[in-house]
Amino acid sequence: MKKKLLLIMLIMGCLVLFSRLAFAQEGPVSDSGITAWMLTSTALVLLMIPGLAMFYGGLVRTKNVLGTMLHSYGALAIIGVIWAVCGYGMSFGHNVLGGWFGWDPKLFLLKGIDGSIMEAGVPEYVFAMFQGKFAIITPALIAGAFAERVRFKSYCIFIALWSLFVYNPLCHWVWASDGFLFNMGANGAIDYAGGTVVHISSGISALVVALYLGSRRGYPKIAMHPNNLVMTLTGAGLLWVGWFGFNAGSSINSNLDTARALTVTQAAASAGAVMWMLIEGFQHKKVTSLGVASGILAGLVVITPAAGVVQVDGALILGCVASLISFTAIQIKNKLGYDDTLDVFGIHGVAGIVGALGLTFFIRPEWMATAAEKVGGTWTALQQFGVQATAVGITMLYVAVMTFIIVVIVEKCIGFRIAEKDEMRGLDHSLHGEHGYGLTNLN
Repeated sequence: MKKKLLLIMLIMGCLVLFSRLAFAQEGPVSDSGITAWMLTSTALVLLMIPGLAMFYGGLVRTKNVLGTMLHSYGALAIIGVIWAVCGYGMSFGHNVLGGWFGWDPKLFLLKGIDGSIMEAGVPEYVFAMFQGKFAIITPALIAGAFAERVRFKSYCIFIALWSLFVYNPLCHWVWASDGFLFNMGANGAIDYAGGTVVHISSGISALVVALYLGSRRGYPKIAMHPNNLVMTLTGAGLLWVGWFGFNAGSSINSNLDTARALTVTQAAASAGAVMWMLIEGFQHKKVTSLGVASGILAGLVVITPAAGVVQVDGALILGCVASLISFTAIQIKNKLGYDDTLDVFGIHGVAGIVGALGLTFFIRPEWMATAAEKVGGTWTALQQFGVQATAVGITMLYVAVMTFIIVVIVEKCIGFRIAEKDEMRGLDHSLHGEHGYGLTNLN
C-alpha cells in the first residue's frame, strides 16, 4: 500500500514538473522585489504633481491660487491620456522620420506591452507608467513661468502640443536605445533622470513663453506677495520625498545603483538648501523660508542628470554650485525685469544646465573605464564634457524654436493671454468661478 502511494505521489510530482516546464514563460521573468520598488517609485513621482501644485499655488496671489494649482492637475489629466495613447510609443518606439521621434504600432494604446516583461524583471506597464509621470510633470513645471496671466483652455492646448512635439521627441533622443543622443560619444550623453529631458526643456520653454507673453499687469511696480508660504514649504517637502522615486527609480532596478542615486539626491538637496541659507544670511542678514525651498529645489534639479555617475562629494559640490548660480540668475532676472513668475528658468533651467555639464568633473572612475572599453582606447572627462555640451546645446535650441512656434500658434489661433479685466479679477473667479479660500479680499 505504501509503495503504491509513493508511486502515485512520484507520478503526480512528475506531472506538475512537466506542466511547469511546458508552460514556462520564455524570456525575462517578473522580479517581485524590483517590481515593488518601481511601483513605489512611480507613486513617489506621482506625489510630485500635487507637491508642485502646492509649491506653485502658495507663491501666487490669493485670487490665482486655484487657477495655478489646476495647471498641475490639468497636466496630470491631459498628458496622462496622451502618454497612454501615443506618448510612450513616440518616446520609446523605433526611430521614424530620421529619428525625430519613435513609433511602433504595437505601442498605440499600450496594447503591445500587455504581458511584456523587461530584462530587469519589471512588467513594461510599470516602466511605461513610471516614465509617464516624467512626461506629466515637465509641462506642469513650465506653467510657473506664466502663472496668473493665461487662459486655462489655451494652456491645455499648449501643453498637449508641447508634449507631442517637444517632450516626446526629446525623450526619444536621450533615453530610447536608438536615440541619437543616447548613442553619442563613447557611452551616450549622460542624463540619468531628466536634466535635459525635464529640467532644461521646461526651463528654456518657460523663458520663451514668459518673454513672448510679457509681464503680469502691474509687474514689477505693484507688490505681488505669495499668498501661503506654509503651503509652498509643504509642497517643497513633497517634491523632495517624490524626488527619491524620480532619481533612484530611474535605475529601473533595486540594487547598488539605486542606493547610490538615492544617497546623492539627499546630499545635493541638503547642500543646495545650506548654500542658499548662507547666501541669504550674508546678503540679507536673515534666512527666508522661500530661500530654503529654492535651495532644496536647485539641489534636487542639479543632481537629476548626475545621480547615476557621481559620488557624494560631487553631489555636495554640485548642490552648492547650483544654488549659487540659480540665486545669481534670479538676481539678474530682477534687474532685467522680465517676468518669469515663479523662477522656472532661474532654478530648473539654470540648475539643469549646471548639472548636465558639471557632472563631467565628478564621474565615477568605473564609468569612465567602461566608456574607454567601448571606444577601444581612452575616454577623458573633456571628451565627455563635449558630448554633454552638445546635448545641452541641441536641447536648448530645439526646445526654444519649437516652443516659440507652439506659443505663437496658440496665441494667434485662440489667444493665450487672459483679458485685462479677467486678470485683475484673478484666474479663480474669472476662469473657474471659484475662490480658493472663500475670502472677500482676493488680492
